[in-house]
Amino acid sequence: MRIETCYFCSSRIYPGHGIQFVRNDCKIFRFCRSKCHAAFKKKKNPRKTRWTKAYRKTVGKELAVDPTFEFEKRRNIPVKYNRELWAKTVEAMKKVESIKEKRSNTHLRQRLRQGKILEQERDIKEVQRDLSLIRSPAIGLKERKKLEDAEQEDEIMDQSDVEEEKIAIQN
Repeated sequence: MRIETCYFCSSRIYPGHGIQFVRNDCKIFRFCRSKCHAAFKKKKNPRKTRWTKAYRKTVGKELAVDPTFEFEKRRNIPVKYNRELWAKTVEAMKKVESIKEKRSNTHLRQRLRQGKILEQERDIKEVQRDLSLIRSPAIGLKERKKLEDAEQEDEIMDQSDVEEEKIAIQN
């Protein structure tokens, strides 16, 4: 059983599914659904179509360069059936899949981390720009009251100093 990949969107095509198109030069194109087939016939570029894997790779949303992709390449060399080889191959496929999943998860986390940093910077700028909307007007009243109290205390202190000087001059 061979699982093919769609020529347009690169998704998997399981046996008995999809559409096959053979061009005059005998090149075979396999599509997972009619949506991909119609886009191909309209000569759409998969790298510019937002829902394809090619687009996601060109924009940097998916991992594009990774050594694990080498294992997925089709090998058309027939191999004589060997039960041990088959078992090892299945185990290796599981390991490669887990490694690929870990790498794609780290790639995703790094991508999202950059977005969080940009979002925080944007939020900080917005808060600084609209600080007057956030600050309570009562805070200004409290500050003014504190300043007035401090000024009154200074005046009282100045008056008491003047009175002490008068007393000192009289003595």
